[in-house]
Amino acid sequence: MKKKYAESTKFIHSGRDRKFTLGSVNSVIQRASSLVFDSLADKKYATINRTQGALFYGRRGTLTHFALQDLMMEIEGGEGCYLYSCGAAAVSNAILSFVQAGDHVLMTGAAYEPTQDFCNQVLKKLQVDTTYYDPLIGEKIASLVQPNTKVLFLEAPSSLTMEVPDIPTIVKTVRNINPEIVIMIDNTWAAGVLFNALEYDIDISIQAGTKYLVGHSDVMIGTAVANKRCWAQLREHSYLMGQTVSADCAYMTSRGIRTLDIRLKQHQEKSIEVARWLVEQPEVKAVYHPALPSCPGHEFFKRDFKGASGLFSFELHQKLNQAQLERFMNHFELFSMAYSWGGFESLILYNQPEEIARIRPNIQRKLTGTLIRVHIGLEDTQDLINDLKAGFERLQD
Repeated sequence: MKKKYAESTKFIHSGRDRKFTLGSVNSVIQRASSLVFDSLADKKYATINRTQGALFYGRRGTLTHFALQDLMMEIEGGEGCYLYSCGAAAVSNAILSFVQAGDHVLMTGAAYEPTQDFCNQVLKKLQVDTTYYDPLIGEKIASLVQPNTKVLFLEAPSSLTMEVPDIPTIVKTVRNINPEIVIMIDNTWAAGVLFNALEYDIDISIQAGTKYLVGHSDVMIGTAVANKRCWAQLREHSYLMGQTVSADCAYMTSRGIRTLDIRLKQHQEKSIEVARWLVEQPEVKAVYHPALPSCPGHEFFKRDFKGASGLFSFELHQKLNQAQLERFMNHFELFSMAYSWGGFESLILYNQPEEIARIRPNIQRKLTGTLIRVHIGLEDTQDLINDLKAGFERLQD
């Protein structure tokens, strides 16, 4: 697509060039390891153009992968898109592509827990140091930048506690100190479109496409869309580390994106309605939904984001004991207890305050009550509210 279209139009039409669809509506599913050359000239052409969409070898991609990469580049505005086996693989390989022994990473202290584990275990073993910062640090991040800082990693909003950082201020502050630092963001909550990361001078926008891109909780995939400055290095290092996905996973992700616009609107509408109901419940101490003023960084959300998705959390006044947890968590009819989020179904999980403190050691805001994280799916909103209401009633038993 060469014309400038609205995002909802891009979701439908990007990645559907005839070279990807061969005349069908959707891209073809081309499963291949070996790709056959008809002549030495064809082999030479494929070798020279293997990073430019020529069919070379299955790990470099097939028409199915190229269609999804084209789609992601169109909707996120990057120079290229690499596909990974899951979101965690996208995070770890993106960081590994730009660091070496002796380097330093600035990582949000409220990042997805496996991202922190990767820094604390894998990067540490490789002699790469990590400093965690409070997501609401703003321009004070300048004091944490070191001469050997190579990567700044953002996540917006934060995992579990949902803080929304002042991204423009953090990015500008770091760029003024060292413009060569590679800035990345876990942009999964915004599905890469509610916050257009590359327009904010961020180099790489990472997603667990498993969530909103796929939308149906049946595929594991990660994506990283990079600008021109970082694309070649991200692509080649990720390739050398063996990252690839199946054609079927790529196809299912492309198909999921076709309905992304309407699904996100429904997730937003329903999640805000549920969040506002929760604010009024006597059992609830605080609701951490970026669209609500009670969420830390709400003002930055209003300024920088185009909308909200369906994931948020709320803190109870009390810390539930084991018996209360079992009564509350074990009997929901519509909310499933499962990891992940972003699908059509509603999910629920909990964390105790000491668990949050353990994985948020550098965050000053301390929880006292049990934290409940919910993903609001596409069910009827009143049905979901009734399910949560029944959960609160079980706490009175």
